[in-house]
Amino acid sequence: MMDTPRDTVMPPDAARALLAMPGPGRVRYGAAMALWQAGQMNADELERFRVAAAHDRLILAQAPPPDAAAALSVVIDAADHYLAALAGPGLAEVRAGIATSRARPYLPPPQTHPVVAAHLAPALAALAPERPALAAAIAAAAAHLRWQSYDGYLRDVIGAGFADGHAFAPLIVAAPDHDFELGLFLIAPHLFYRDHHHPAPELYAPLTGPHGWRFGPGRPLVMRAAHRPVWNDPHRPHATLVGSVPFLCLYGWTRDIDHAAQVIVSDDWPQIESAPGNPARQPP
Repeated sequence: MMDTPRDTVMPPDAARALLAMPGPGRVRYGAAMALWQAGQMNADELERFRVAAAHDRLILAQAPPPDAAAALSVVIDAADHYLAALAGPGLAEVRAGIATSRARPYLPPPQTHPVVAAHLAPALAALAPERPALAAAIAAAAAHLRWQSYDGYLRDVIGAGFADGHAFAPLIVAAPDHDFELGLFLIAPHLFYRDHHHPAPELYAPLTGPHGWRFGPGRPLVMRAAHRPVWNDPHRPHATLVGSVPFLCLYGWTRDIDHAAQVIVSDDWPQIESAPGNPARQPP
């Protein structure tokens, strides 16, 4: 696949939100640069962020949190813009779902999650150098989202590591009339999301990488870089081995979103889960 265009503009509101987010100083420096380019920061202030970026010790005043509806609108816009730059099956269907359903974003009471507290910031730090606007939009929206774990699997079948080590947050839920869902999915490093399948056609747009993928129990894992979308037709087996960077992706389900996923048992799980550097991986 050809390289996709990088974000070139970070909205000032998103940049200010990223400035206030804990994390690597180089990410905040990128946000400060966006504000300087927009004429909303002077050169002396920008220099403070540049110097601090090398030490990660700049103390920032907490910015007022953005309005939930506005933050969600920005992150949906950023997600749609990101998907528009990719190529592959399923993208058109997911973007059509966004266009049809975006007027009704998912705004339940927000809910925090320990996986998000531990792993969202490093995932966004990995994303920000290439996609600063999307990283900033997710950072601004994160506190307004309802982060949760998927409870449709039996814990002893899906594995305790994954059960405790993942979280997802819907951005759009349009069931039952449009039967569409768009959201964010986060998995802690070095965990294996075991082989499974579901009736819902599914797009994964990985924002970090590389991670290992396979599409059938017992098949070798193949390393795939970030920004290479994966489309799963209904009931296509798939599994993901997370690398050293947390797995963060956009997901889209285009129908049958209320049907449960099912695990497909494979006898090579112990080998994969005991060796993150599993030799069964093959080059992409």
